[in-house]
Amino acid sequence: MGKLIKNHWARLIVMTAAIYQVAAAVEGFFWPKIFWDFATKNLDGAVKPIPILQVINLVLGLIALAWEWPLVWIAGTALHRSLEARLVFFSFSALAAALLYQATNPALYYLIAIGVYLWAFVEGEMICATPWTLPKPRGARRRVGV
Repeated sequence: MGKLIKNHWARLIVMTAAIYQVAAAVEGFFWPKIFWDFATKNLDGAVKPIPILQVINLVLGLIALAWEWPLVWIAGTALHRSLEARLVFFSFSALAAALLYQATNPALYYLIAIGVYLWAFVEGEMICATPWTLPKPRGARRRVGV
């Protein structure tokens, strides 16, 4: 049996959440609703008449997809390899998703992914510069002629 690579697993969870978040934001343009409207009507201004929260969720979802897929110009950068930056960014994405009624499921997916990324961080995993690859073992050299 192989070893579970937690950052790859978390990456798949985040991509699922980001696709769902983008779809929820688009749906929110047609049926605007705050998730917490049963508690207060003060937040309704974030979704109608100007769809501020929907735009925020759309942008955050697209950024998450670009970061996790990743796009060519993001892959290999220090930001792409940073687990800490992912923990912070996805926390804000989860908060924005939790406010929009249609995006409560992606908020839960983001929280699960944050937990998995935190687990990977605690165990000392690293994200490689080349996406979807394994880190090279330290001190591993090719032995020629042996």
